Amino acid sequence: MPYDLTVDSGGDQFPVTGSAPRLSWKPASDSAGPEYELEALIDGAPQQPATSNGHLYVAWPWAALRSRQRVQWRVRTAGTNAGWSDWSGFEVGLLDPDWTASWISPVENRDPGYGQRPANILAAEFVLPAEVTSARLYATALGVYTAAINGQRAGTAELSPGTTSYDRTLYAQASDVTSALKPGRNRVDIELSDGWYRGQVGAFRIPAGWGTTLGVRAELHIELADGSRQVVVTDDTWTSTPSTTVRADLMDGQVTDYTLPAAPPFKALAGLVEAPPIAWSPAPPVRVVESRPPERLEELRPGVWVADFGQNASGWIRLEDLGPEGTRTVIEYGEHVDPDGDLSTSHLDSHRPGEPTRIFSQRDEVTAGAGAAVFEPRHTVHGFQYARISRDGATLDPAKLTMQVVHTNLRRTGEFSCSNEDLNHLYRMGEWSFLGNAVDVPTDCPTRERLAWTGDYQVFVSTATRLRDVLGFSRKWLTSVRDDQLEDGRIANFSPDGRRIKNNLDDQFAMMTGSAGWGDAIVAVPWELYKAYGDESVLAENWDAMTRWVQWALDKARTTRHLGRAQLSPEPEPFEEYLWDGTFHWGEWIEPQKRDEDGKLINPVQDNPMAWFMEDKGEVGTAYLYRSTAALAQIARVLGRSADAFKYSAIADSIREAWQAAYLRPDGTTATDTQAAYVRALSFGLLPEDLRGKATDRLVELIRSADTHLGTGFLSTGDLLPVLVEAGREDVAYELLLQRTAPSWLYMVDKGATTIWEAWEGIDQDGNAHESLNHYSKGTVLRFLYEYTLGLRQDQESVAWRSLVIAPTPGPGLTWARGSHETPNGTINVHWQLNGDELCIDADIPANTVARIIFPDGTEHAAGPGRFRAASTFPHTSTSEPRRSAATV
Repeated sequence: MPYDLTVDSGGDQFPVTGSAPRLSWKPASDSAGPEYELEALIDGAPQQPATSNGHLYVAWPWAALRSRQRVQWRVRTAGTNAGWSDWSGFEVGLLDPDWTASWISPVENRDPGYGQRPANILAAEFVLPAEVTSARLYATALGVYTAAINGQRAGTAELSPGTTSYDRTLYAQASDVTSALKPGRNRVDIELSDGWYRGQVGAFRIPAGWGTTLGVRAELHIELADGSRQVVVTDDTWTSTPSTTVRADLMDGQVTDYTLPAAPPFKALAGLVEAPPIAWSPAPPVRVVESRPPERLEELRPGVWVADFGQNASGWIRLEDLGPEGTRTVIEYGEHVDPDGDLSTSHLDSHRPGEPTRIFSQRDEVTAGAGAAVFEPRHTVHGFQYARISRDGATLDPAKLTMQVVHTNLRRTGEFSCSNEDLNHLYRMGEWSFLGNAVDVPTDCPTRERLAWTGDYQVFVSTATRLRDVLGFSRKWLTSVRDDQLEDGRIANFSPDGRRIKNNLDDQFAMMTGSAGWGDAIVAVPWELYKAYGDESVLAENWDAMTRWVQWALDKARTTRHLGRAQLSPEPEPFEEYLWDGTFHWGEWIEPQKRDEDGKLINPVQDNPMAWFMEDKGEVGTAYLYRSTAALAQIARVLGRSADAFKYSAIADSIREAWQAAYLRPDGTTATDTQAAYVRALSFGLLPEDLRGKATDRLVELIRSADTHLGTGFLSTGDLLPVLVEAGREDVAYELLLQRTAPSWLYMVDKGATTIWEAWEGIDQDGNAHESLNHYSKGTVLRFLYEYTLGLRQDQESVAWRSLVIAPTPGPGLTWARGSHETPNGTINVHWQLNGDELCIDADIPANTVARIIFPDGTEHAAGPGRFRAASTFPHTSTSEPRRSAATV
């Protein structure tokens, strides 16, 4: 029978949707066809049965739902003997037209400035005449809020309402608070702080520009045992009082003082803020997903301890023993310790040429009150593995100290392991790095910047889909990307963009907005989501933003030229109208740094920022312009836009020809002549077929000239190993993968990393840290582990994993690999085992799915659905023959 029934919406304790949710399920393993029957109960009333020809993103087949309705639904394969699935339930949120609550704001008598502001409590009391049978709290805020009923926490979501582009999108949350209410007098408290709305943003702690006044809007809908209903709404009868949280900032930290006396309440301020219509997020909530005790707790000196939690992650410390009244505890967070075991954070300081260094700090503080209390700073979040805890005149019980791991509660979809424990450790590093940067949006690092850079997710999204179900998470983020798009079509460098570059075009940062590889996320991310999940709506809802972005880039290619090219030839060649070299690009970004004569790493951005800014990065720009335009042609075909498909396909051909004319030499080498340039040319399909071999040879030469080390940076690392394998050079690919000296992945492993570093030498040979130690972009190597080491990848023309390839490429010393992937049709399981000269493959192929099983000796089988098992001779030497028939690069 069908199983795993879902709706395309988020929700905390239960799924919460809008008025017309789409329905999805997985087909039964013995499903005979695509016809399904559906039944539903809406508020207990049965609906007329409906039918569907598919099982993914099925349009709501009944009348539009109303606010707060509760739905039970089930499905079965059409046929008299087919069994029904289990019932699945969801609720409709309080839809925007039905909100009656007012926006209310706290009374703030003074403003100590961003990063230093306290939280405030907005509260109301009310009387209930009877027992409560059901109650829902619907709430949202401009700021970050936590809610409680009679002192009992509402829901399990953290950092609500999350971060969005608050001028255009705002999400609410729904909580089941039935158990917290009682007959008689009750109280609701909402603690409100700056959050993403008014707090600090980015490495230089710039204040977010969404607004100057915080606000809360909430409705408590209560159903009583006597059949009556009662609604409590935010209005001018609510009160405002200072919180015991005397400072709350998402980046710097939280200070709580439980010794403060109760302050007299003020009347809350109503109607001071305006907000966009309230919507319901498609993403899962941010939650505490794990509690980790310290692996080590060492007292460095009297009253100062350093805790090592064994894992770099995002979250905070929970303290259950605060000591006697008046005891002050300070917690400082970081990713690294110095040789003496003390916390070290200087590698996270931010440097801008010509300006003072911005000292990095993540710091919480709590002062114990008279009664027992627990400190859990839920109005901030930190990136850390280590915490320095300072407390005067009191002990610290390690049993009362835990790391609360906090990130979006994404459903696991992938597993991988193999006979090489170093690669298993690398896999865990990449997984933790992504999760630590999946705090409501896909960020670059959970420490210094914590921004949802478009370039980071553009390179990682295909890997993310192997690890977790990121469809709703990504759709939520893409809404912010569209909201922040500039009027001229440019895509902001990061979204949500608290700097609001779209409204501040004279800002210096606006000159660095519109970069290849970053803005192209608006095309690449929806396309990867469509290929992974088969959801056409993610293409349709981003189509306008995609085309505006590509059109802006095409216009800039046509109307601007790089200064260096103009100096060489005042008159442009005809093909130059398709070269995108005349505007700013971030470029490959963070390639391995060279060293000067003294052995010091050379940082072009810091050492000569103007030269770096003015550098000709047209090869990168034109390559990405080709890839995005070609993808637009494919997207147009999916959406049935045949004229657009023809137009963008023709433009893409012209861009490729221009790239070849400007950057490709007759011998197959490129003008840039870097590892990244060849990886990009091979993976994007920029090369004529007869020059692919020569380009591969040059790529291998460059790798060998670097003593078999990679030389790629941000944009190309994920494609480096795949293009080598597809060209028949798996020997070189595995030498790079298993390389142990910097720059390499296993250098990170050997240095004790638990997440992926931003820089290839995040910890140098002397033990000094550099840049962020939790930055997932180089974790794209996990895709190689899935697709080549395990051998599981989607067929090139497939969507939603309906057709797949299992083609293991065992590396040196590997004797087995095992993994799985949860697809829209069900779970794929793959296990291969090498026994001497024989390689055996076991696989489970889900319903509605077919597979090609390709052994290393070229033997091929058709399989699926169902169980597959076969063996074939394993050739122990590489043929060095391209294997593009199995490619999905």
